[in-house]
Amino acid sequence: MIVVMKVGSSQSEIDGVINRIKELNLGIHLSQGEEHTIIGVLGQTFPELQDMLRLLPNVEDVIPIGKPYKLASKEFHPQNTIVTVKDVVIGGDEIVVMAGPCAVENEDQLLSTAREVQAAGANILRGGAFKPSTSPYSFRGLGLEGLKMLAKAREETGMPVITEVMTPGDVDVVASYADILQVGARNMQNFFLLDEVGKIKKPVMLKRGLSSTIQEWLLAAEYILSQGNEQLILCERGIRTFETATRNTMDISAIPIIKLQSHLPIIADPSHATGQWNLVSPVALASIAAGADGLMIEVHPDPNSALKDGAQSLTFDNFQHLMTSLKPIAQAIGRKLSSGGI
Repeated sequence: MIVVMKVGSSQSEIDGVINRIKELNLGIHLSQGEEHTIIGVLGQTFPELQDMLRLLPNVEDVIPIGKPYKLASKEFHPQNTIVTVKDVVIGGDEIVVMAGPCAVENEDQLLSTAREVQAAGANILRGGAFKPSTSPYSFRGLGLEGLKMLAKAREETGMPVITEVMTPGDVDVVASYADILQVGARNMQNFFLLDEVGKIKKPVMLKRGLSSTIQEWLLAAEYILSQGNEQLILCERGIRTFETATRNTMDISAIPIIKLQSHLPIIADPSHATGQWNLVSPVALASIAAGADGLMIEVHPDPNSALKDGAQSLTFDNFQHLMTSLKPIAQAIGRKLSSGGI
């Protein structure tokens, strides 16, 4: 439940409510806006608690939260979360674009892609050093060498880097190279991994699982938030359905649903959602129109020779065309493309 304090409540009155909640062995989450102060109650509550808290000085209302996730809920945290990575702001008025190869293959491939996507307007460089694969015979990434290449690309371009972490034991080493850690779809319910990325002081992007409901996705986010890391970004990347015309089914409706139910920023990944390069741009435009805070796009110098996911990767020219197409869509919904990282 949440406790809404009256406008003008003193700090001593706010502290009085907080202390009473703690006396009951319950946790708190404090959210102070321009007008109201909201105190979230964490833990197993009981029916009498609502009336008990209402009697405390300057409490305006006590509202039960029916959803099983608390920290990820918009009721609990009315202000939208803004995640800042260097000079790139995610979740604000500007639309952010993360772009780069699915997998880091070699230094030339990564650096040439980084230069091109930055010139086209991308803000954050993506690239996989550790790659989860359905088949054990597929390319699984360069590991530490890939991380070092990403760091070199960041040094040359100044762009922040996002890359995937796959195991709890790799969190520290990936965090030492990356600016944003990505938890992939296959690891969305790897709760040990969620706990570990929740303990670090760097932004995390959590992808929706292949067959996960929105509630399951937000509960996975709750694991990260409950460990103290509030720099969390969600990513809709398509879900598995009966449809075979695309790699996955892009759930466009998930974007406005997240905006209604959660304060967390949301990125759309049309590359993994569609699996086909010629569907990436139209689904990207639809995602922005639906309210996404940004995009994650796979780009490769020569998709036909890519070691991973070439079929869904854009060429440099196609990525440039997408970036040009995004501008009028952003303007139509009162937003603009971010210039951070460029």
